[in-house]
Amino acid sequence: MKLSYPKHLLGEGPHNPFPGLKSLERRLGHQIPYRLGSNEGLDMPHYILRQTFGDAFVTEIRSYGDAEAFELRKRLSQQLTIPMENILVDAGADSLLALALRGLVSVGETVVCTAGTYPTFAYFAEGQGCQVVEVPYHTAEGVLAPDLDALVDYAHRHQATLVYVANPDNPTGHQHSDDDLQALRAALPDNCWLILDEAYHDFREDQASSAVLQGVLRVRSFSKAHGVAGLRVGYAIGDSALLAVLMKVRIHYALSSISLAAVTLLLDHPDEVADHISQVIARRTALTQLLGSHGLKVLPSHTNFVAVVMESSDKAAALQANLLQQGILVTRPAHPAVNHLLRITALDDALRSLSASHGLGE
Repeated sequence: MKLSYPKHLLGEGPHNPFPGLKSLERRLGHQIPYRLGSNEGLDMPHYILRQTFGDAFVTEIRSYGDAEAFELRKRLSQQLTIPMENILVDAGADSLLALALRGLVSVGETVVCTAGTYPTFAYFAEGQGCQVVEVPYHTAEGVLAPDLDALVDYAHRHQATLVYVANPDNPTGHQHSDDDLQALRAALPDNCWLILDEAYHDFREDQASSAVLQGVLRVRSFSKAHGVAGLRVGYAIGDSALLAVLMKVRIHYALSSISLAAVTLLLDHPDEVADHISQVIARRTALTQLLGSHGLKVLPSHTNFVAVVMESSDKAAALQANLLQQGILVTRPAHPAVNHLLRITALDDALRSLSASHGLGE
């Protein structure tokens, strides 16, 4: 492969001016209790915060988050059985997408994605000054899926620097196999990066690969299966040289100490997360059956939501408005390619409210 980075990121610099207290303690091999040289030694009493959230909360918030997210990366390394140097933690999957664009693509270069897929990628790419080329979904009976062959074709035709694929897809819920995605990577131009947005990978019923692939950045989230969207934590898997470049343009204190501590604790107690995922998959099946019993077409899903396919965007809008009148909010994507879909999260509330709703059928 002939993958490259923006010219200003080649060579040694830039260097992070604040690697952080935790990093310094690890290098020294001992703790630093007297923090007289930074804002981490302030002795604000925080009476109201202690009263509301407890002493542990106050202890954490007095320090910046570990810029290297060492303990969290250590847990992920153990659970995914990949080296720590192949894991980068940042403030959610969205932040990682923005970071990847900042570190891999220069202004004016072309990126390729599916028309109507997770819109934040195109939003960030346009803000980065990229030329965004969109590929239509592959459509067939009961299928609405990113068209991998078309993505390859467009990447070659437009000399793309980067291709983006959400797998499982948002908002359709479609899942490509790991073999399909490795074939996609092999077919892309040698100098083209591939971002796999795997925010919903926890809900796949097969064993999703966490392999480190050359030219590929896997992006994942703790917002879905772990239920901590407000903490803003995600991680990426990639070649160590790639992650080293991304670290050059990463905000070093992007994650709060509270966020890091909370997610690390969740990883130390995986049974609760596993039980939650099992329940979501069961509700997803039940929700698909419920909607199908009302004559609605539901796409196969490998996420924590299902997508209902309406005959037109007008009918989707009408059903969405009807449900909203009943106090039920579902999502209709804004992109014209997919605004005939309704996305419904597989919650207990979804089963209860939709079972009791009026006018659900077409």
